[in-house]
Amino acid sequence: MAETGIHNLVFSGKKRTGSDDIDREDFIVAKKPMKPIWEDPAAALANARHEFGEHGGVNMSIEASATFTVMEPETMRRMFTGELGPDRDFFIYSRHFNPTVLNLSRHLAALEGTEAAYCTASGMSAISSVLLQLCSSGGHMVASRALYGGTHALLTHFLPRACNITTTFVDISDHDMVKEAIAEGRTKVLYFETVSNPTLMVANVPELSRIAHDKGVTVVVDNTFSPMVLAPTRLGADVVVHSISKYISGGADIIAGAVCGPASLVNSMMDLQQGTLMLLGPTMNAKVAFELSERIPHLSMRMKEHCNRAFVYATRMKKLGLKVIYPGLQDHPDHDLLKSMANKEYGYGGILCVDMETEERANRLMNLLQNYTQFGFMAVSLGYYETLMSCSGSSTSSELNTEEKELAGISPGLVRMSIGYSGTLEQKWSQLEKALSRMQDSSLLSKN
Repeated sequence: MAETGIHNLVFSGKKRTGSDDIDREDFIVAKKPMKPIWEDPAAALANARHEFGEHGGVNMSIEASATFTVMEPETMRRMFTGELGPDRDFFIYSRHFNPTVLNLSRHLAALEGTEAAYCTASGMSAISSVLLQLCSSGGHMVASRALYGGTHALLTHFLPRACNITTTFVDISDHDMVKEAIAEGRTKVLYFETVSNPTLMVANVPELSRIAHDKGVTVVVDNTFSPMVLAPTRLGADVVVHSISKYISGGADIIAGAVCGPASLVNSMMDLQQGTLMLLGPTMNAKVAFELSERIPHLSMRMKEHCNRAFVYATRMKKLGLKVIYPGLQDHPDHDLLKSMANKEYGYGGILCVDMETEERANRLMNLLQNYTQFGFMAVSLGYYETLMSCSGSSTSSELNTEEKELAGISPGLVRMSIGYSGTLEQKWSQLEKALSRMQDSSLLSKN
């Protein structure tokens, strides 16, 4: 299929009328997308094309059609050969390209500073589609041993069984270990999270990208924990994946994902004969894409408040004697690294962890925080406007066995908190402090 850039394309808001002749002045197309110049992600989003509604509405229209008509019979053949495509406002079928989903994808590309992006039905579908596009049967990957449990299960169990793709897991902070694990000529992907789930280790994206690129390996990074905060492609990564369900959505009501990267990769994933997105069909619903498009303009404000409150609470909890893990604290081993890579004014992330040592103590704290003081909810996921808490070892990292959890640094009592922004900061702090005071008799708050 002919390649068509996505991020730099400008689509007319007008409906095609009459002939399907491609030489029309009402479509402006960037033939060869230029390498994007990085800017503040909020500014990049503001500079992205604004799509108006069919009748001049300030919000874009929802293109809910599964299939699309053509004006001339010959056009169908030209579309299937790749001669005509969405860059000229020609659409075949919504599993391939949908105008509303494509508009959201342009915003994700702007957010991450990539040539192109495309949105999917879930974060896991984005991850699996990218890896299957980059790796064939017999292929090899190197990945961080500290990953979201679902991703770890995909790499450990599903891909070896179903696709004969194997993975070597490494301590991503041990760069010599990473180098040794890469088999030059065989390893296709280096995969890691910018900020690891749930241990909040920070990856040295520039150095890891250099190591991988020296050996011809593609760097794929999950940036779900730190949109706006970190820009992996600016730091050297090739591809960024997101679970949009989290911070980008912000409402805990949508499941969605995204792949952001070079136009050549995204287009190959949409190829009619070899593309994983096209053939596996993790298609985003156009109505979901519309809802998400309405939330992206205030993502920067939401992220700043998430991050600000997480920093304040982590600092105060540390003073109370709790074992707090938060990369914004100066005693975090990756604090200086994150500070050197982060976009200014967006803080250090909206997630903190508290190590309560045992699952029983972790459960007691969470029970008090939810049912006694109403500080937050016991629930998985993150990026919601209310604080969400879970004991990672028995929930989102339960796919890992005991040894794997130990290697990843996940203790039985590790409580992950995605800090929300509802209520006032001091109101929520008083609720947190009240719950902690109830824990005093268990000697969990002993000073360091």
